[in-house]
Amino acid sequence: MKVAVVLSGLILTLSHCVVAATDSSLTRLEQQIELLSRTTDAVVGVSALHIESGRYVSVRGTEPFPQASAVKVPIAVQIMALADQGKLPLDKMVSLKPADLHPGSGRITELLFHPGVALSIENIMELAIVVSDNSAADLMLREAGGPAAVTERMKLLGLSGIRVDRSIAVLLADWGGIKTLPPEDEWNREMWDRLFDAVPEAEHMTARRLGTHDIRDTATPADMTKLLARIWKKDLFSPVYATKLVAVMERCETGKARIKGMLPQGTEVAHKTGSMGGVVNDVGIITLPGKAGHVALSVFTKGSYRAEEVSEKTVAEISRTIYDYFALVPAEGQP
Repeated sequence: MKVAVVLSGLILTLSHCVVAATDSSLTRLEQQIELLSRTTDAVVGVSALHIESGRYVSVRGTEPFPQASAVKVPIAVQIMALADQGKLPLDKMVSLKPADLHPGSGRITELLFHPGVALSIENIMELAIVVSDNSAADLMLREAGGPAAVTERMKLLGLSGIRVDRSIAVLLADWGGIKTLPPEDEWNREMWDRLFDAVPEAEHMTARRLGTHDIRDTATPADMTKLLARIWKKDLFSPVYATKLVAVMERCETGKARIKGMLPQGTEVAHKTGSMGGVVNDVGIITLPGKAGHVALSVFTKGSYRAEEVSEKTVAEISRTIYDYFALVPAEGQP
Protein backbone atom coordinates (compact mmCIF):
# COMPACT_ATOMS: atom_id res chain seq x y z
CA MET A 1 0.00 0.00 0.00
CA LYS A 2 1.33 3.44 -0.90
CA VAL A 3 0.59 6.93 0.36
CA ALA A 4 0.99 9.93 -1.94
CA VAL A 5 1.74 13.15 -0.07
CA VAL A 6 1.29 16.37 -2.04
CA LEU A 7 3.84 18.97 -1.00
CA SER A 8 3.29 22.39 -2.59
CA GLY A 9 2.76 20.91 -6.01
CA LEU A 10 5.39 18.19 -5.52
CA ILE A 11 4.42 14.58 -4.95
CA LEU A 12 6.44 12.35 -2.65
CA THR A 13 5.35 8.71 -2.81
CA LEU A 14 5.92 6.74 0.37
CA SER A 15 5.40 3.06 1.05
CA HIS A 16 4.28 1.56 4.35
CA CYS A 17 7.05 -1.01 3.92
CA VAL A 18 9.73 1.70 4.08
CA VAL A 19 11.75 1.20 7.25
CA ALA A 20 14.69 3.50 6.61
CA ALA A 21 15.53 6.81 5.01
CA THR A 22 17.98 5.84 2.30
CA ASP A 23 20.61 8.20 0.93
CA SER A 24 18.63 8.42 -2.29
CA SER A 25 15.48 9.52 -0.46
CA LEU A 26 17.40 12.27 1.33
CA THR A 27 18.86 13.31 -2.00
CA ARG A 28 15.34 13.56 -3.43
CA LEU A 29 14.33 15.67 -0.44
CA GLU A 30 17.24 18.04 -1.12
CA GLN A 31 16.16 18.23 -4.75
CA GLN A 32 12.64 19.16 -3.66
CA ILE A 33 14.02 21.85 -1.37
CA GLU A 34 16.13 23.23 -4.21
CA LEU A 35 13.08 23.29 -6.49
CA LEU A 36 11.00 25.10 -3.87
CA SER A 37 13.78 27.64 -3.32
CA ARG A 38 13.17 28.85 -6.87
CA THR A 39 9.71 30.13 -5.95
CA THR A 40 11.35 33.32 -4.65
CA ASP A 41 13.92 35.62 -6.22
CA ALA A 42 16.02 35.33 -3.04
CA VAL A 43 19.00 33.05 -2.54
CA VAL A 44 17.82 30.35 -0.13
CA GLY A 45 19.92 28.31 2.30
CA VAL A 46 18.49 25.38 4.24
CA SER A 47 19.82 22.94 6.82
CA ALA A 48 17.66 20.37 8.59
CA LEU A 49 18.68 17.73 11.13
CA HIS A 50 16.43 15.02 12.50
CA ILE A 51 17.79 15.15 16.03
CA GLU A 52 17.00 11.60 17.12
CA SER A 53 18.26 9.76 14.02
CA GLY A 54 20.95 12.14 12.78
CA ARG A 55 19.49 12.24 9.28
CA TYR A 56 20.45 15.49 7.61
CA VAL A 57 19.72 17.52 4.48
CA SER A 58 21.28 20.74 3.29
CA VAL A 59 20.95 23.18 0.41
CA ARG A 60 23.65 25.88 0.45
CA GLY A 61 24.16 24.88 4.05
CA THR A 62 27.74 26.10 4.26
CA GLU A 63 27.10 29.47 2.60
CA PRO A 64 26.99 32.51 4.92
CA PHE A 65 23.67 34.36 5.16
CA PRO A 66 22.81 37.58 7.02
CA GLN A 67 21.26 36.56 10.33
CA ALA A 68 19.17 39.67 10.94
CA SER A 69 17.26 38.98 14.18
CA ALA A 70 18.10 35.28 14.14
CA VAL A 71 21.34 36.51 15.74
CA LYS A 72 19.37 36.73 18.97
CA VAL A 73 19.70 32.95 19.34
CA PRO A 74 23.52 32.89 19.65
CA ILE A 75 23.36 35.99 21.87
CA ALA A 76 20.88 34.18 24.13
CA VAL A 77 23.18 31.15 24.22
CA GLN A 78 26.01 33.36 25.47
CA ILE A 79 23.71 34.88 28.10
CA MET A 80 22.65 31.45 29.34
CA ALA A 81 26.25 30.20 29.41
CA LEU A 82 27.26 33.18 31.57
CA ALA A 83 24.27 32.62 33.83
CA ASP A 84 25.17 28.94 34.18
CA GLN A 85 28.71 29.94 35.17
CA GLY A 86 27.38 32.30 37.84
CA LYS A 87 28.72 35.35 36.00
CA LEU A 88 25.39 36.93 34.99
CA PRO A 89 22.27 36.37 37.13
CA LEU A 90 19.11 36.34 35.03
CA ASP A 91 17.42 38.50 37.68
CA LYS A 92 20.02 41.26 37.30
CA MET A 93 18.19 44.55 36.71
CA VAL A 94 19.26 46.73 33.77
CA SER A 95 18.19 50.38 33.58
CA LEU A 96 17.13 51.75 30.21
CA LYS A 97 18.39 55.13 29.03
CA PRO A 98 17.16 57.18 26.04
CA ALA A 99 20.26 56.05 24.11
CA ASP A 100 19.11 52.43 24.53
CA LEU A 101 16.01 52.97 22.36
CA HIS A 102 17.08 51.60 19.00
CA PRO A 103 15.32 51.25 15.62
CA GLY A 104 13.13 48.22 15.07
CA SER A 105 11.99 48.15 18.68
CA GLY A 106 8.29 47.71 19.24
CA ARG A 107 7.35 47.12 22.84
CA ILE A 108 10.14 49.07 24.52
CA THR A 109 9.88 52.21 22.38
CA GLU A 110 6.07 52.15 22.36
CA LEU A 111 5.45 51.40 26.02
CA LEU A 112 8.60 51.94 28.06
CA PHE A 113 10.17 55.11 26.72
CA HIS A 114 9.66 57.29 29.83
CA PRO A 115 12.62 57.63 32.22
CA GLY A 116 12.82 55.23 35.13
CA VAL A 117 12.52 51.82 33.47
CA ALA A 118 14.58 48.83 34.60
CA LEU A 119 14.18 45.27 33.37
CA SER A 120 15.72 41.97 34.42
CA ILE A 121 17.98 40.11 32.01
CA GLU A 122 15.31 37.42 31.73
CA ASN A 123 12.63 39.96 30.78
CA ILE A 124 14.98 41.59 28.29
CA MET A 125 15.53 38.20 26.65
CA GLU A 126 11.78 37.66 26.54
CA LEU A 127 11.30 40.92 24.64
CA ALA A 128 14.22 40.23 22.29
CA ILE A 129 13.06 36.76 21.27
CA VAL A 130 9.28 36.72 21.70
CA VAL A 131 8.54 40.05 19.97
CA SER A 132 12.00 40.59 18.42
CA ASP A 133 12.54 43.94 20.11
CA ASN A 134 15.88 45.34 18.91
CA SER A 135 16.48 47.61 21.89
CA ALA A 136 16.17 44.56 24.12
CA ALA A 137 18.48 42.59 21.85
CA ASP A 138 21.20 45.23 22.02
CA LEU A 139 20.87 45.40 25.79
CA MET A 140 21.21 41.62 25.86
CA LEU A 141 24.25 41.82 23.58
CA ARG A 142 25.89 44.37 25.88
CA GLU A 143 25.30 42.18 28.93
CA ALA A 144 26.64 39.19 26.99
CA GLY A 145 30.00 40.93 26.65
CA GLY A 146 29.55 42.39 23.18
CA PRO A 147 29.80 40.95 19.66
CA ALA A 148 33.32 39.55 20.08
CA ALA A 149 32.32 37.56 23.16
CA VAL A 150 29.38 35.95 21.36
CA THR A 151 31.52 35.10 18.35
CA GLU A 152 34.16 33.59 20.61
CA ARG A 153 31.51 31.48 22.31
CA MET A 154 30.44 30.14 18.92
CA LYS A 155 34.05 29.30 18.04
CA LEU A 156 34.48 27.45 21.33
CA LEU A 157 31.43 25.40 20.40
CA GLY A 158 32.96 24.57 17.02
CA LEU A 159 30.50 26.84 15.20
CA SER A 160 32.83 29.25 13.41
CA GLY A 161 30.15 29.74 10.75
CA ILE A 162 28.21 31.94 13.19
CA ARG A 163 29.62 35.39 13.81
CA VAL A 164 28.42 38.58 15.52
CA ASP A 165 30.20 41.81 14.61
CA ARG A 166 27.87 44.71 15.32
CA SER A 167 24.96 45.72 17.48
CA ILE A 168 21.64 45.48 15.69
CA ALA A 169 21.39 49.28 15.76
CA VAL A 170 24.68 49.66 13.86
CA LEU A 171 23.80 46.78 11.55
CA LEU A 172 20.51 48.43 10.56
CA ALA A 173 22.25 51.78 10.12
CA ASP A 174 24.75 50.19 7.73
CA TRP A 175 22.01 48.40 5.77
CA GLY A 176 19.99 51.62 5.66
CA GLY A 177 22.84 53.59 4.11
CA ILE A 178 23.62 55.79 7.13
CA LYS A 179 27.28 56.68 6.74
CA THR A 180 28.01 58.41 10.06
CA LEU A 181 26.58 57.90 13.52
CA PRO A 182 26.98 60.29 16.45
CA PRO A 183 28.47 58.99 19.71
CA GLU A 184 26.29 56.32 21.27
CA ASP A 185 25.45 58.41 24.34
CA GLU A 186 23.74 60.90 21.97
CA TRP A 187 21.42 58.36 20.40
CA ASN A 188 17.64 58.72 20.78
CA ARG A 189 14.46 57.79 18.91
CA GLU A 190 14.17 61.10 17.07
CA MET A 191 17.81 60.88 15.91
CA TRP A 192 17.21 57.49 14.28
CA ASP A 193 14.13 58.72 12.43
CA ARG A 194 16.02 61.77 11.19
CA LEU A 195 19.04 59.79 9.98
CA PHE A 196 17.03 57.13 8.14
CA ASP A 197 14.76 59.75 6.51
CA ALA A 198 17.82 61.63 5.22
CA VAL A 199 19.12 58.69 3.15
CA PRO A 200 18.04 58.87 -0.52
CA GLU A 201 16.37 55.70 -1.78
CA ALA A 202 19.16 55.04 -4.29
CA GLU A 203 21.79 55.13 -1.53
CA HIS A 204 19.67 52.89 0.65
CA MET A 205 19.38 50.28 -2.12
CA THR A 206 23.13 50.45 -2.80
CA ALA A 207 23.85 49.82 0.89
CA ARG A 208 21.35 46.96 0.91
CA ARG A 209 23.05 45.28 -2.07
CA LEU A 210 26.44 45.62 -0.40
CA GLY A 211 25.05 44.27 2.86
CA THR A 212 23.86 41.09 1.17
CA HIS A 213 27.50 40.19 0.43
CA ASP A 214 28.94 41.37 3.77
CA ILE A 215 30.43 38.51 5.78
CA ARG A 216 29.76 40.33 9.04
CA ASP A 217 26.88 39.17 11.24
CA THR A 218 26.27 36.07 9.14
CA ALA A 219 25.62 32.42 9.86
CA THR A 220 25.70 29.31 7.77
CA PRO A 221 22.48 27.29 7.91
CA ALA A 222 24.55 24.23 8.87
CA ASP A 223 26.09 25.79 11.98
CA MET A 224 22.85 27.43 13.08
CA THR A 225 21.12 24.06 12.87
CA LYS A 226 23.90 22.47 14.92
CA LEU A 227 23.43 25.19 17.56
CA LEU A 228 19.67 24.60 17.65
CA ALA A 229 20.15 20.85 18.06
CA ARG A 230 22.54 21.37 20.96
CA ILE A 231 20.09 23.74 22.63
CA TRP A 232 17.42 21.04 22.36
CA LYS A 233 19.76 18.31 23.62
CA LYS A 234 20.60 20.50 26.65
CA ASP A 235 24.34 19.96 26.33
CA LEU A 236 25.44 23.60 26.16
CA PHE A 237 24.72 24.48 29.78
CA SER A 238 22.69 23.21 32.73
CA PRO A 239 19.27 21.82 31.78
CA VAL A 240 17.45 24.54 33.72
CA TYR A 241 18.88 27.22 31.41
CA ALA A 242 18.34 25.13 28.27
CA THR A 243 14.72 24.61 29.28
CA LYS A 244 14.27 28.35 29.81
CA LEU A 245 15.72 29.14 26.39
CA VAL A 246 13.57 26.59 24.56
CA ALA A 247 10.50 27.88 26.39
CA VAL A 248 11.08 31.49 25.39
CA MET A 249 11.65 30.42 21.77
CA GLU A 250 8.37 28.49 21.89
CA ARG A 251 6.65 31.77 22.80
CA CYS A 252 8.03 33.59 19.73
CA GLU A 253 5.19 35.64 18.24
CA THR A 254 6.81 36.70 14.96
CA GLY A 255 6.95 34.83 11.66
CA LYS A 256 3.62 33.02 11.77
CA ALA A 257 3.80 32.63 7.98
CA ARG A 258 7.31 31.14 7.95
CA ILE A 259 8.31 27.79 9.50
CA LYS A 260 4.90 27.53 11.17
CA GLY A 261 3.00 28.85 8.15
CA MET A 262 1.93 25.51 6.63
CA LEU A 263 2.48 23.11 9.51
CA PRO A 264 -0.49 21.34 11.08
CA GLN A 265 -2.27 23.53 13.59
CA GLY A 266 -0.89 23.08 17.07
CA THR A 267 2.57 21.90 15.97
CA GLU A 268 5.12 22.93 18.59
CA VAL A 269 7.92 25.10 17.19
CA ALA A 270 10.64 26.78 19.25
CA HIS A 271 12.05 29.35 16.83
CA LYS A 272 13.42 32.80 16.06
CA THR A 273 12.82 34.85 12.95
CA GLY A 274 15.00 37.43 11.23
CA SER A 275 13.93 40.17 8.82
CA MET A 276 15.84 42.94 7.07
CA GLY A 277 15.83 44.45 3.59
CA GLY A 278 15.59 41.42 1.28
CA VAL A 279 16.21 38.99 4.16
CA VAL A 280 13.53 36.62 5.48
CA ASN A 281 14.80 34.01 7.97
CA ASP A 282 13.41 31.53 10.44
CA VAL A 283 15.34 29.03 12.56
CA GLY A 284 13.97 26.61 15.11
CA ILE A 285 13.12 23.17 16.41
CA ILE A 286 9.95 21.43 15.20
CA THR A 287 8.27 18.74 17.30
CA LEU A 288 6.99 16.03 14.96
CA PRO A 289 3.76 14.11 15.67
CA GLY A 290 3.66 10.97 17.79
CA LYS A 291 7.08 9.50 18.41
CA ALA A 292 8.61 10.82 15.19
CA GLY A 293 11.05 13.05 17.07
CA HIS A 294 12.28 16.58 16.41
CA VAL A 295 13.82 18.52 13.53
CA ALA A 296 16.29 21.36 13.96
CA LEU A 297 15.74 23.57 10.94
CA SER A 298 17.34 26.75 9.58
CA VAL A 299 15.93 28.51 6.53
CA PHE A 300 17.77 31.67 5.45
CA THR A 301 17.09 33.92 2.48
CA LYS A 302 18.93 36.93 1.10
CA GLY A 303 18.88 39.31 -1.83
CA SER A 304 15.15 39.45 -2.53
CA TYR A 305 13.60 42.50 -4.17
CA ARG A 306 10.04 41.21 -4.04
CA ALA A 307 7.47 41.52 -1.27
CA GLU A 308 8.44 39.79 1.98
CA GLU A 309 5.42 37.51 1.67
CA VAL A 310 6.96 35.81 -1.38
CA SER A 311 9.97 34.54 0.55
CA GLU A 312 7.81 33.77 3.58
CA LYS A 313 5.74 31.39 1.47
CA THR A 314 8.92 29.72 0.24
CA VAL A 315 10.12 29.27 3.82
CA ALA A 316 6.75 27.78 4.78
CA GLU A 317 6.68 25.37 1.83
CA ILE A 318 10.21 24.16 2.49
CA SER A 319 9.44 23.70 6.17
CA ARG A 320 6.30 21.68 5.44
CA THR A 321 8.18 19.49 2.97
CA ILE A 322 10.85 18.73 5.59
CA TYR A 323 8.21 18.17 8.27
CA ASP A 324 6.31 15.67 6.11
CA TYR A 325 9.43 13.75 5.16
CA PHE A 326 10.74 13.25 8.68
CA ALA A 327 7.25 12.63 10.07
CA LEU A 328 6.49 9.91 7.48
CA VAL A 329 9.82 8.26 6.66
CA PRO A 330 11.16 6.39 9.70
CA ALA A 331 14.84 6.04 10.45
CA GLU A 332 16.55 2.70 9.98
CA GLY A 333 15.53 0.25 12.68
CA GLN A 334 12.41 2.21 13.62
CA PRO A 335 8.87 0.97 12.86
